[in-house]
Amino acid sequence: MRVAVFSTKPYDRQFLDAANASARHVLAFLEPRLTIETVALARGVTAVCAFVNDALPAEVLEALAGGGIRLVALRCTGFNNVDLAAARKLGITVARVPEYSPHAVAEHAVTLVLALNRNIHRAYARVREGNFALEGLLGFDMKGRTVGVVGTGRIGATFARILAGFGCTILAVDPAPDAACIAVGVRYVELPELLAASDIVSLHCPLTPATHHLIDAAALARMRPGAMLINTSRGAVIDTPAVIAALKDGRLGHLGLDVYEEEADLFFEDLSDKVIQDDVFARLLSFPNVLVTGHQAFFTADALQGIAATTIANITAFERDGRAVHEISVEKLA
Repeated sequence: MRVAVFSTKPYDRQFLDAANASARHVLAFLEPRLTIETVALARGVTAVCAFVNDALPAEVLEALAGGGIRLVALRCTGFNNVDLAAARKLGITVARVPEYSPHAVAEHAVTLVLALNRNIHRAYARVREGNFALEGLLGFDMKGRTVGVVGTGRIGATFARILAGFGCTILAVDPAPDAACIAVGVRYVELPELLAASDIVSLHCPLTPATHHLIDAAALARMRPGAMLINTSRGAVIDTPAVIAALKDGRLGHLGLDVYEEEADLFFEDLSDKVIQDDVFARLLSFPNVLVTGHQAFFTADALQGIAATTIANITAFERDGRAVHEISVEKLA
């Protein structure tokens, strides 16, 4: 198949080319994000491969369908950027990578917790300037702390098991409790109880209408004063202005983000020689107790190999059978 691969970086090409060696699809690597302005770049292909910040609303899907494209192969787990109902009406199959390395994202979330707790980001900057003072770097023992995990799919469950190994008490919220989590001592509760009882809250849920701005002003008011909030799921699970307000008045003690609601124009690009135009994001960076990474939690060789292999498998299966291995079913999601 001829496939237009949008939002391409050198590492995408490296891992997709390796996974495609035996399948021999024709991959056209494109640097721009897929939007209504760039959809014409997909002319002449039979499938498109999209990433987390590519936009596939109805108008983009209509343009793709008009060009004869019948497959959207997402090289990510989330699919909130795709109008699935429109895709179904247009006869476009949407496939995704339901899992790759849950350890990659879970371990990055743990990294954010530890770095914020022990102020590693601040200590690194101080030492490089010859400042070895310890004031302002005080942390706490992880053992005995209560950690709330919102969403115990593969990533959330892996995160919970790691924190259980630190000697933490683990609370969790999920509509489908995980037996393996329960076996290691995770206790499932309702969200208000989790927020009120947790020293650390880590978000691992998908972005859906039900989870959009799940952590808003009301949720933040329920959290323990000085608690830590970690988000490696999707940016819009958090109401960013509400979080900034909680940071300003000291109710929120630490914030670790690998995702941001308006990240599409920021993340995955080198903007070091430009002025950041997003005032909300700039305000986040002004807090010493905030640590932001640019959507890199997935970024391990193991994860990229898994993503590429599943993406190519979806394309190959669709070419052979007219069905991708990991199709997204609108009916099952309803």
